[in-house]
Amino acid sequence: MLRGLCKLTWIEIKIFLREPLGALGTIGFPVLIFLGLGRVAGRRLTASSLPANGFLRVDLPVFASLLIAVSAVLSLVTIISIYREGGILKRLRATPLRPQTILTAHVLVKLLLTASTLVLMVLAGKRYYPVGVHVRLFSFTIALLISTWSILSIGFLIASLVPTARFAQPVGALILYPMIAVSGLFGPVESLPPALHAVARVLPLTYAVHLLQGIWKGDAWSAHLGDVAALVVVFAVCAALSAKVFRWE
Repeated sequence: MLRGLCKLTWIEIKIFLREPLGALGTIGFPVLIFLGLGRVAGRRLTASSLPANGFLRVDLPVFASLLIAVSAVLSLVTIISIYREGGILKRLRATPLRPQTILTAHVLVKLLLTASTLVLMVLAGKRYYPVGVHVRLFSFTIALLISTWSILSIGFLIASLVPTARFAQPVGALILYPMIAVSGLFGPVESLPPALHAVARVLPLTYAVHLLQGIWKGDAWSAHLGDVAALVVVFAVCAALSAKVFRWE
């Protein structure tokens, strides 16, 4: 099982990298957004400005990290839909590999690409846009992987319900990108209207933002056990729903 999982994961990575547009959207786009916004903000905002410092030092890296996670999810939704529509999932299921192994390989690919993109973002940021912080990169990478892992479960649920690849990515974007606006990244969740505040409290991106912001600033993991627990619950619920409604053909 482990050998088959590793082999299938490697095959999926090679297939992904053969598509330049997909690789650019998942890997290049978040890094370019991070560098572009950072350089523009760095020129226009003075170093003495507290809002500028907060944006450059914490919010922008977290925003770019969320883009990495969401891009991975949208890529997953599209690939699963294409595989189903093309009959690839049906053929894979007919192999000796277990269904869980097939789906786990896709998750591993997205997690590996998420970690790789984060490293590229940090390296590029140090070269072109020094934010002046000493982030615990390993802890932040783990936090981002936990967040991505949870959000990927939403992607699987979307992929389970969207009938064709044609509508997969637009539907995923319509669901995921608005979550960023009420996730607490651009302002405290408590300042939102009551209805939006209630919505934000059940969205995984809210807990992902709080976790990523805290770990980026150097908080201990013990201060964010609630965020991790919420992300795990989201994964468990979405995984259970996906298992019931997922269609292989």
